[in-house]
Amino acid sequence: MKYEDRIVRDAKICGGEPVFRGTRVILRTVLASLATGDSLEDILADFPALKPEDVQAAIAFAAASAEEDLPVPATPHIR
Repeated sequence: MKYEDRIVRDAKICGGEPVFRGTRVILRTVLASLATGDSLEDILADFPALKPEDVQAAIAFAAASAEEDLPVPATPHIR
């Protein structure tokens, strides 16, 4: 699954914050819920418009963002 299929960013929806397609649920809110230890079931109960695939997409988005933003340490030269 590609997160781009489930997460959209539109300046006319929630001020351009990334949201889940067809909802006004902000990606950052779901990531914050995951970070505080909420379970998949808790998140889906709090946001009934979401599906389990949306939560997976949020995790994939965060992983891709971290990959782009985190500096990669230099590999030491070994002789």
